[in-house]
Amino acid sequence: MSSKSYFDEPGDGGGKLSKKAKDSPFMVVGLAGFVAAGLIGAYKYRHRGTMSTSVFLMQLRVAAQGTVVGCLTLGLAYTMYNQYIVKKPKEDTANLSS
Repeated sequence: MSSKSYFDEPGDGGGKLSKKAKDSPFMVVGLAGFVAAGLIGAYKYRHRGTMSTSVFLMQLRVAAQGTVVGCLTLGLAYTMYNQYIVKKPKEDTANLSS
């Protein structure tokens, strides 16, 4: 088993998953969209009509992946906007010691 985990570990001081969520919040939104697309697809599976199961699952997979890719693209665009257009200066923690 791998010792790397995205969940809280003893002595971690906050957890890798929460740190990753703070670094890129659109990843969490993308994962939530993926889960939502899966739940909606599971609900609509019963009312698919004459569509075969394989075609329905292919369309559901494309919708779920599109949701994740769209959220990550929006997150990348937001980050690039903040870095290159707004140009927020990053605080340097090494120089704040005084």
